[in-house]
Amino acid sequence: MGAIDIEAVLAKAAQEKQKHITEADAKQIFRAMGMPVVKEYQAKTPEDAARAAAVSGFPVVLKGMGAAVLHKTEADLVHLGLTTKGQVMAAAGKMTARAGNALEGFLVQPMVQGKRELVAGMFRDPQFGPVIMFGLGGIFTEVLADIVFKIAPLDEADMDDMLTSFAGAGLLRAFRGEAACDIQAIKAVLKGLSDLAVTWPQIREIDINPLIIQPDGAPVAVDGLIITGPSARENGLSPRIDLKTLGACFYPASIAFVGASASPGKWGHMLPSNTLSRDYKGKVYLVNPKGGTIMGRQVYRSVSDIPADVDLAVVTVPARHVMDLIPELGVKKVKGMLLITSGFREVGDQGAALEKKLVEQARKADILILGPNTMGMCNPHADIYCSAAHAYPIPGSTALVSQSGNMGTQLLAFAEQQGIGIRAFSGSGNEAMVTIEDYMEAFEADALTRTVVLYIESVKDGRRFFNSARRVSRKKPVVVLKGGRTARGEQAAASHTGAMASNARVFDAACRQAGIIQVDQPMELLDLSAVFSSLPLPRGNRVAIMTLGGGWGVIATDLCAEYGLVVPPLSEEIIGRLNAVLPDFWSHGNPVDLVGEGDPDVPKTCLEELLKWDGCDAVIHLGIHGKRVLVNNMAKSIAKTDPSISKEQVAAFKQVILEFEEGYTRYVVEMTQKYSKPVLGVSLLTDALSQTLYRYDDLTYKGVFFPSPERAVKALSSMHQYQKWCRLVSAYDPIASG
Repeated sequence: MGAIDIEAVLAKAAQEKQKHITEADAKQIFRAMGMPVVKEYQAKTPEDAARAAAVSGFPVVLKGMGAAVLHKTEADLVHLGLTTKGQVMAAAGKMTARAGNALEGFLVQPMVQGKRELVAGMFRDPQFGPVIMFGLGGIFTEVLADIVFKIAPLDEADMDDMLTSFAGAGLLRAFRGEAACDIQAIKAVLKGLSDLAVTWPQIREIDINPLIIQPDGAPVAVDGLIITGPSARENGLSPRIDLKTLGACFYPASIAFVGASASPGKWGHMLPSNTLSRDYKGKVYLVNPKGGTIMGRQVYRSVSDIPADVDLAVVTVPARHVMDLIPELGVKKVKGMLLITSGFREVGDQGAALEKKLVEQARKADILILGPNTMGMCNPHADIYCSAAHAYPIPGSTALVSQSGNMGTQLLAFAEQQGIGIRAFSGSGNEAMVTIEDYMEAFEADALTRTVVLYIESVKDGRRFFNSARRVSRKKPVVVLKGGRTARGEQAAASHTGAMASNARVFDAACRQAGIIQVDQPMELLDLSAVFSSLPLPRGNRVAIMTLGGGWGVIATDLCAEYGLVVPPLSEEIIGRLNAVLPDFWSHGNPVDLVGEGDPDVPKTCLEELLKWDGCDAVIHLGIHGKRVLVNNMAKSIAKTDPSISKEQVAAFKQVILEFEEGYTRYVVEMTQKYSKPVLGVSLLTDALSQTLYRYDDLTYKGVFFPSPERAVKALSSMHQYQKWCRLVSAYDPIASG
């Protein structure tokens, strides 16, 4: 580790209850970790400082040093550009008079020249643990906020991404006569910070600002701060559950509805009626102390009266009575409890205490609680629809978990309407036992799940969430909508690094690093589930646009530019091939304007020509699908106003358009499969019969059609983002990325 004993320095700081160690010790630690640090001299008196300056060579920087001195610049304890011994002694005298007993000595260092200043640091987030920060530095660090975060430990892919993903990354290249930055030396700084954070948890914050890039491109740390002591609380791993038991809760052979009610609209009536209205093959038992019959079925007065074991108990009784059920459920060998009931942690301390006690008893009885305060669950693959929403999406490959029950049930209803298949849904509620992290790990191993979609307001164990998501993303996309993004963290930061942090920024950084695709609107969750489950990933970000009107092509092009996609010019070869099928006055460029061409074969021919073109990775086509809606309205007008047109003629006209649309939709999917490139459609108009997905049993992929160019472009951009992340992971870790 070099000349300094890091463990001893940190132990001394803890013993003396120092909030931070001296700058001199901090820099020695940096140097020991392989970071480039300015050469400097320590001095006790102004005279010693003057002699050290002569040895260093003028001009010099003089700094006051002391355990109680945190921000030296603000305390006027940093003097730059001193050129004589006299200036050094005078500056040292002013510092002594200003700082008094807090001043323990001086640091003398050469005046480092460089036009570029960076910042690097570390802080401990209470959820995600050690976080590394890097970006533009100097006195404007907090004002410009041009920084990036990564969760430690860092690997090569993480460091490469940090060096390219902040706005000022261009400064790392050759700049105004100064050489390009020594990238390996900057990586040494990031790696050193990461190693310090992982090895010594008693280090709470680290700040290197500025990290000056010298004219020859070499970085050097000229200032450093290490804050020690008790760190912000980092969550330990949440107790693990049996994932097989969780999976079994979605395939119960028998369900007991505890708290069944004869009153429509009550939970005890909604859930069993919803379940019984479908084709669920298992046994259903209704439980209510009054007995009798509900929905024409026998009602048992207690769980104990049920004449068989029960796999899943769906509980809607008041919170104060739930604890009493545990012994009965244990006798019936119930493994899972879907606890709909509210009145637990979400209502305050008393409810939280009740929830904690319930979990303790459930663990002893080997019962897994889903919830409490949940809107339910469904598994279309087993015809189980046990939620507040009477929505019945078809079986599919999108696993959906929502911390908001209302959000989840609305998404289920939309999925049903748009033909988007659902693998399984759960409203996670309070997550007393089964957390978002547990669901993530269950879907990781589930062969039927191809896309994981999450609505999250908070995570119980940020580190586990990050690690789980990073593993899952290597196999299947994880799409997240985060609620409460504007809430700032509670961290009382003493450094630039800590001051730059917030809950939202750290969460965003964790998602980016883990390969999670974040969205801003609820509908985007299902838009991405549609494309990820239905289309091949694009190989790059080049898009060919085909439109039945010029305006939409312009809009789509602008949107592509905004979302990181490229609309490349057409090659002479592809223009020549399109000339053979389009009139002379077509656009001769990308977007390809079909100029209202009525020949039904023209869109098909142009689509395939574009897919053949090796200059594009995906095709967006606009306004070709959905003419059926316009024609239907036109037919109504004709039938109402022109008696010379028979109903049969109107019907025949509508049938032609319908057959074209059906044929074109299938053709799009066939071409997607033939060329392994994603094709996204934007419908001219939509109605109640319009869907996002169109599926064919004999084709692997599906037709995807959105109602607006923005939704199509944003979905394609997210596909490219995910593919880019997968390639990055694969480049650094080909075995793990599989």
